[in-house]
Amino acid sequence: MTRTPTGRIEVVDGEHRLVIVRELRAPIEDVWAAVTESERLARWIGTFTGDPASGLVRFRMTVEEGAPEDDMEIRECDPPHRLAVTARSGDEGWRLELDLVERGGLTVLTFTQPGIAPASVDSVGPGWEYYLDRLVAAEAGDDPGDLDFGRDYYPAMADHYRTEA
Repeated sequence: MTRTPTGRIEVVDGEHRLVIVRELRAPIEDVWAAVTESERLARWIGTFTGDPASGLVRFRMTVEEGAPEDDMEIRECDPPHRLAVTARSGDEGWRLELDLVERGGLTVLTFTQPGIAPASVDSVGPGWEYYLDRLVAAEAGDDPGDLDFGRDYYPAMADHYRTEA
């Protein structure tokens, strides 16, 4: 089943920002744990080593076979509402932000990637849709492995993101 893309590109002060929103039927504390605790992250995206209190951890995506361990700088951490990090791989850095708000039994997660290069949006957007859907599946007790990136996300969502960029 091809999924419907939900992300959008906003331009703020000349900077492109990828924004994707997900609603989870879970208390905000549970969603916070799912995005900040290594054991919980492992269910949907990856694991980290190191002490987050130091402001730097080593992160490895476990979904992508052979992915290297990269630095993840913690720029802002306001539990259980906001996490802002910079993922560093070689000379490249991606700023990533998660904002959580609890409303009426749901936790709304807003994922933002400020500074995204418009030329990469058609592949990066579907990738984040996939990972965030894996998060929703894991928190709902479903198997994130049932999601098919190659069939439902990329290239199926690429045109949506090209149009957004």
